[in-house]
Amino acid sequence: MHLVYPAVLAALLFCTGIYGVLARRNAILVLMSVELMLNAGNLNLVAFDVWLSRTAEEKLHSGQALTLFTIAIAAAEIGIGLAIVLAVYRARGTSDIDKLRDSAEGHETDGPDGPHGPNGNHGPNGNHGPDDNGDDNDSGNDNGPQPPTAKKAEATS
Repeated sequence: MHLVYPAVLAALLFCTGIYGVLARRNAILVLMSVELMLNAGNLNLVAFDVWLSRTAEEKLHSGQALTLFTIAIAAAEIGIGLAIVLAVYRARGTSDIDKLRDSAEGHETDGPDGPHGPNGNHGPNGNHGPDDNGDDNDSGNDNGPQPPTAKKAEATS
């Protein structure tokens, strides 16, 4: 067997993997493209091991052993990568890399007023507390902030 055939096939696989990493926006497809690149390297390892074992007197098969090690590492990598993609998909609702990058940098808006309402805060009317007066006192009245003496009087009664 000539060394050229597996080397050309490995180069095509590696170039396909690079194209997938650079062109795809889905995180799962990017992981699959990385796996293509790893398998291209594995193909080269096995091909060179076979080629060198023909010429060497000792047949160590180190390329095949390294390929098995690489396959084990790749399996762990794809498992962790898919777990991360699944967790991000559940949290953000997308696995598109560009959308995730934009939301991480703070460029994403969920509406005309942004993701947290017109004033940039949580709660009704953009305020923090449910009583709409901006403090953390959940007394239920909407009369606005009260002086400290009035709050003490309410707390003692």
